[in-house]
Amino acid sequence: MPDFARPSTVDEASRLLAAGGWRVLAGGTDLYPGAGRGLAGPVLDVTALPGFSKIEMAKGLRIGAAVSWSSIAEARLPPALRALQQAARQIGGRQVQNAGTIGGNLCNASPAADGVPPLLAMDADVELVSEAGLRRLPLQDFVLGPRRTALREGEVLAAVLVPEAGLAGQSGFVKLGARLHLVISIAMAAVRLEVTGGVIDRAAVAVGACSPVARRLPAVEAALIGAGVCQAVERVRAGDVEAALSPIDDIRATAAYRREAAVELVRRAVVEAVA
Repeated sequence: MPDFARPSTVDEASRLLAAGGWRVLAGGTDLYPGAGRGLAGPVLDVTALPGFSKIEMAKGLRIGAAVSWSSIAEARLPPALRALQQAARQIGGRQVQNAGTIGGNLCNASPAADGVPPLLAMDADVELVSEAGLRRLPLQDFVLGPRRTALREGEVLAAVLVPEAGLAGQSGFVKLGARLHLVISIAMAAVRLEVTGGVIDRAAVAVGACSPVARRLPAVEAALIGAGVCQAVERVRAGDVEAALSPIDDIRATAAYRREAAVELVRRAVVEAVA
């Protein structure tokens, strides 16, 4: 088995992955720092695979798994994706944004992955490919826990899919860290709202870094529906936010601080979404 492969077709990549033992490489911003003194096993680079590095509109939006954060930040996208673009501009520094990819962010499955809450708020799915064919999963079913995903042996994440319904409305993203830039999130929130005549028709709210996986907040969403945009923040009740979360104490913050922060971040993300 070679130490490195950069296949140019999905069929070739699937055949190699089916043999087992490969480490998948896109941007490398998680893979290389986590490798220590050396990578364990051969590396398969997916950046040459067709569609893996493209953003395409087709019955919704398809974002290839190897699309970089800087490409997402600079793309002309609907207002519903503003939250994702705001997150893209806050993931690491410019060098990390140029190299790091949306697929790597999801497959790394960190509870503090900034890309997950905005994508949850858009009801995103993931497209997985292997020798067995294509498989599509809701994002909420793909990220299972810290460093755990639903990827099967021989599968690779090919794309993130946002349905047409998820492209409606406008959105906002807010994160909290120990400083303004180059920081892992203590807590973050993404909100997508559909507004007609100044009244909220539909709402999607997600919080990250406050549970083993980022979570939607159904009680908060229900409370926002029917609210006027000027009164929306008042509908975000602390109890509804805190009841949906299960934060931990760690070196960045206590669980109690995260709960309080999450309430404020959701309120600020609501303001961002209607701005």
